[in-house]
Amino acid sequence: MSPKIEKNRIGQSFDTFLRDEGRHEESTAQAIKRVLAYQLATVMHDQHITKAALAKRLQTSRSQLDRLLDPEKTGVTLETLSRAAHAVGRELLLESK
Repeated sequence: MSPKIEKNRIGQSFDTFLRDEGRHEESTAQAIKRVLAYQLATVMHDQHITKAALAKRLQTSRSQLDRLLDPEKTGVTLETLSRAAHAVGRELLLESK
């Protein structure tokens, strides 16, 4: 089956390409983690919260917090993300499409 070509576009969409390559879920998870890590780091910076201070609020080690903030590490639980959000005065919201 040939990909549908839309007007003013050549070839398939990037999402279609990732699905065809079997990498869509992995890429989406990584992109979501990058956004969450960036948002958490931004809030920490804005509120002048150090990694050590946030780790203490979360009752965890700084190395655990480093894994949470690492955009490449996608194996983070929703509970951990929610606890981190609450620790900086935010709420974790999820949406399914």
